[in-house]
Amino acid sequence: MIRPLALALAVLASALPAAAQTTQTPPPAGVEFLSRFAFHVSMEHLFSEEERFVWDAKWGGELDLVDYGAGRFTFVANYQTILGSEFRAFDPNQGNYVLEGSLSARLPPSPRAAERTLGTTVEVAGVFHHVSRHLSDRPKRHPVDWNMVGGRIRAAMRGEGLDLEGRADVRGVVQRTFVDYVWEVDSDGRARVRIRPRVALVAAGGLRVVGVDDSRGRGTQYGARGEGGVRLEGRGAALELFVAAERRIDPYQLEFSTATWLTTGFRLSTR
Repeated sequence: MIRPLALALAVLASALPAAAQTTQTPPPAGVEFLSRFAFHVSMEHLFSEEERFVWDAKWGGELDLVDYGAGRFTFVANYQTILGSEFRAFDPNQGNYVLEGSLSARLPPSPRAAERTLGTTVEVAGVFHHVSRHLSDRPKRHPVDWNMVGGRIRAAMRGEGLDLEGRADVRGVVQRTFVDYVWEVDSDGRARVRIRPRVALVAAGGLRVVGVDDSRGRGTQYGARGEGGVRLEGRGAALELFVAAERRIDPYQLEFSTATWLTTGFRLSTR
């Protein structure tokens, strides 16, 4: 049931109009239903010596189901396809799903922050996070998935020509199959510097730390990503062209390892 639901939501995310609201939409005066939607579609080429990892494609979206002014109830769906070159030029070998629900509270900005910026928002939230990983065109008899519950803090600042965003999650595993994960700290940050009204330079980075048990004979796992590029903005959506470096934890779901590579790609989004 989860797989078709996640795929349907992800496809719906990529098909909805690009004129959806952005994350900078002010909170409503009262309660609003379906108050914000954002989508993303991305494709990047992985410069890896491993023929299983050549392309990484993602699409999905996030929807504010209810915004009650002081916070919001948000649902996220994301689908990822990994393509290699083992059997054909474009050989999809993985299909991975993320489903997430969060319930947040907005914090009032400090007077000093309000004076320095055009807009500052800070949110804290409780989060339910589900990941399900699947093989494509390959046998896999047992499931690979996990559920996590935790907390999140997210902040965004909009200034004169500079936008900053940051997020940090701390989550604990409440259910798992096959993986050895126990807890996770997942964070990312993003900066956008405008050089023209519709052109900006962008930089982003993230850090992931995963605590594990001793069932696989390994210690705490560390992953990281950094990217930079240019952003071209239209009226309803934006195109980003970027290069990135990444260290990924468990890139193949049936193996316990890490991989490091350079990538280049594009991203379409309404954010």
